[in-house]
Amino acid sequence: MSHTATPDTLLEVQPYVALALQTPCHAINRAPDTATAREWMRNNILRVGQQIHASKQFIGPEVRLVVLPEYFASSFPLGDPLPVWAERAAWHPEGSEYAAVAQMAIKSQVFISGNCYELDAHFPGFYFQTSFIVDDTGKTVLRYRRLISMFAPTPHDVWDRYLEIYGIEGVFPVAHTVLGRLACIASEEILFPEIARALALRGAEVFLHSTSEPGSPDLTPKDVAKRARAYENMAWVVSANSAGILNTDFPAQSTDGMSKVVDHKGQVRAEAGFGESMVANAEIDIAAVRRARAKPNMTNLLSRQRLELFSALYTGTVYPANSMLDAQGAPQVPNRSHFSATQKRALQALHDRGVLAYPAGR
Repeated sequence: MSHTATPDTLLEVQPYVALALQTPCHAINRAPDTATAREWMRNNILRVGQQIHASKQFIGPEVRLVVLPEYFASSFPLGDPLPVWAERAAWHPEGSEYAAVAQMAIKSQVFISGNCYELDAHFPGFYFQTSFIVDDTGKTVLRYRRLISMFAPTPHDVWDRYLEIYGIEGVFPVAHTVLGRLACIASEEILFPEIARALALRGAEVFLHSTSEPGSPDLTPKDVAKRARAYENMAWVVSANSAGILNTDFPAQSTDGMSKVVDHKGQVRAEAGFGESMVANAEIDIAAVRRARAKPNMTNLLSRQRLELFSALYTGTVYPANSMLDAQGAPQVPNRSHFSATQKRALQALHDRGVLAYPAGR
């Protein structure tokens, strides 16, 4: 499927309802062995599938799209070495976990977007944190690998090899579907406007945001960012947060609440409170996005972009690419200390640019 379209090739999209399903993550970290961990993960997927089906029955048949929280089936590694977590929790692209999601999508006749840790045969021993879209026929129509992560490998860490294999379309994928042009943003990447803008410039009309973030009755940085990314890119945002992470030593409800649907004007159309919820559902009007994007006025921010203004500032390096490739360009699985060491290199690069100054006595 081509990721490039012109207005005369766009499918007409009727309004439909999108649901940001706020559901708890039952962590698999305490499983005594790999077989048990993967069994728990499969049970998590099946439980969420039941919630999707029941939610659609309650809300109505107009529900066509469901977004799930970040790493909804597993939780996060909690310090496990990369090869250990890859064995215990990472999905194979053609494996049973995706097959289970496909069956859920077919049964409920919805598109499902979620987030998992995923293996890639081109990068043995690695996993990537992957956001995906499975359509209502069970086909995986989009895989997006998280580009900015504090403690997980990303395509940028193996940049030259990744581009050689997948090209730039594999880095910023946009799926052209009967629900509009869909793209994924993972977790804290909502805080980086460049990612949403890159996807918008490739045509994305709806950002599907799987997240697991602290909830608060006050505005949080991520909550502000969801509205900002919607407004500045004239796109919908469907953001699903965890209803807590269970079965770890962390307080369970530290990540909870604030799942929402935001329209292309930055207005919140529906929002969940705390706990398990299907309240964050709202009608998506793709035609309204297309009319707004085609109209010349001050609020049409996409048409007012002057990209050449910024190109010089984006040259050079802050956080280095290819930090997980060896001298021969082969993937090299890092240990956990790699991530903090590489961030220190990025801080030094910012210092060398004059962006920051180290405190006296450092």
